[in-house]
Amino acid sequence: MDHISLIQAIATHPDDTQGRLLAWGVDVPCAFGRSGLTTDKKEGDGASPIGKWPLRQLYYRPDRPAPPATLLPVQQIARDDGWCDAPDHERYNQPVKLPFAASHEQLWRDDQLYDLMIPLGFNDEEIVAGKGSAIFFHLARKGYEPTEGCVAIAEAHMRQLLPLLSPETVLEIGVES
Repeated sequence: MDHISLIQAIATHPDDTQGRLLAWGVDVPCAFGRSGLTTDKKEGDGASPIGKWPLRQLYYRPDRPAPPATLLPVQQIARDDGWCDAPDHERYNQPVKLPFAASHEQLWRDDQLYDLMIPLGFNDEEIVAGKGSAIFFHLARKGYEPTEGCVAIAEAHMRQLLPLLSPETVLEIGVES
């Protein structure tokens, strides 16, 4: 089976916190950031960045149901894994080990949002302080409540897509035209 080269997370309006994820005949609900979508992403703005972002790798919790096979690189999340979101730190928008003195996200979470989590290639090739960090494709809360700037789908839908995803897959976040 061929991998997907493009998946789309589409809102009907830039202020929407929910939309549709479309890929390989799959059309499922998704959640966006609490501030909707933006072309001018900034740290802490709560918006999902409009654009086309590569999928970097799958992180997963090893104590939860195992992920299906995927063509993405795969890494287990450990209890001491975090992600730096402090714009003034040299590790900004990069994985870190906890404890970590600067502001960060903890990847090992009780709420299961990061049980299956894929960092998007946003602000990571040439990192710009304050442009935004920890933009992930992860599992949605019940009711598709807004994220902090990520794209989220139900676990069943993520498990359906994972076997089709590869390092060549791009997630396009946008607004219907």
